[in-house]
Amino acid sequence: MALQLNFKLPSKLYLKDPQDSKYGRKLLTHAIELINELGFESFTFKKLGLRMESAEVSIYRYFENKHLLLLYLNCWYCEWVAYLIEVQVMNISDAEEKLKRALHCMINANIESELTEYINENLLFQIIMKEGSKTYHSSEVDEENKYGLFLPYKLLVEKVASIIKEINPKFKYSASLASMLFEMINNQIFYAEHLPRLTSISKKDTLKELEKMANHFAMASIKYQMP
Repeated sequence: MALQLNFKLPSKLYLKDPQDSKYGRKLLTHAIELINELGFESFTFKKLGLRMESAEVSIYRYFENKHLLLLYLNCWYCEWVAYLIEVQVMNISDAEEKLKRALHCMINANIESELTEYINENLLFQIIMKEGSKTYHSSEVDEENKYGLFLPYKLLVEKVASIIKEINPKFKYSASLASMLFEMINNQIFYAEHLPRLTSISKKDTLKELEKMANHFAMASIKYQMP
C-alpha cells in the first residue's frame, strides 16, 4: 500500500479522528460517496450505517452530527489543496509563476491520488462545490470559529495571499482576493455545469477556460494601481 497522507485537523471537529483507524477511513470513503449521491440534506448517519453495514452508533463515536462531518470534509479538502500548492511552488522563486501554479492546484484538486486512497478527490470536490458553503453560512459560524474549526480554510487563504503579496507588496486586499479566487473557482464550475447563464465559461472546456480567467482576474487586480 502506498504511503497515505494524514492531515492534522481541528480536534473539535471530531470525537475520534477517522484518519487514524481502518473503520474511520472506511467511514470517510462511504460518507463522501453517499453525500455525493443523495445531497447533504438527505444524507443521514442511519443511511451511512446501512451503506457501511455497520451500526449507526459506531458512526457517532467519530462525529457528533452530520454538520461536523461535512465541516471535517471541507477542512480536509482545504488541507489537500494547500498540500498540492506547497508541492507545486517548492523551489520556485518567481512569484507570478507561484500564483499560476496555486490557481492550477485549486482548479485541478479533484484529480484522484494514490496518496489518499480512502478519499475520492473527485467526489469530494463535487461535495465542496455544491455543499461546502453550508459549513460556514450557518447560525453557528461565530461559535465554531471560536474553536478554530475554519483554520484550514484560513491557512489556505493565507498561503495564497502571501504569494499575492510577493507579486505586489503594496496590494491591500491580498486575503480578500485569495478567498474570492477560491470561491469563484468552485462557483464558476458549478455554474458551468448547472446554471450556464451565470458564467462566461463553457461546460465543454470549463477547467481550461477557468484557469485562464482566474489568472486574468488575479493579475489584473494585483497590478491595478489604486488612485
